[in-house]
Amino acid sequence: MAQVVLYHNPRCSKSRQTLKLLEAKGIQPEIVNYLEQPPETSTLQKLLHLLGLEAIDLVRQHEAPFKELGLSRETDPERLLEAIHRHPILLQRPIVVVDGSKAAIGRPPENVEAIL
Repeated sequence: MAQVVLYHNPRCSKSRQTLKLLEAKGIQPEIVNYLEQPPETSTLQKLLHLLGLEAIDLVRQHEAPFKELGLSRETDPERLLEAIHRHPILLQRPIVVVDGSKAAIGRPPENVEAIL
């Protein structure tokens, strides 16, 4: 059975829907409540690699800290990842990782089906 990790915000409807989708497939993921356990920048780098995205794509740009910290699309990727670590509300969610080798952002939740 695959090891599945869900970077989860229980207050986010998409995150809850993604968890339900996984459970409906008989998958009990390891849940990382990233608001309480912010991922280190090295973990965020690995997620970016697995997702095939740029750092800015991992940032929720409409959240208050994005503007408050003076971040933009032109911000250095390392600074963006450090901002996510310090202000985890900025992390795009939910993120599902399978066997440490595949990842998808559950927006919409059905996106994760491609990696299961």
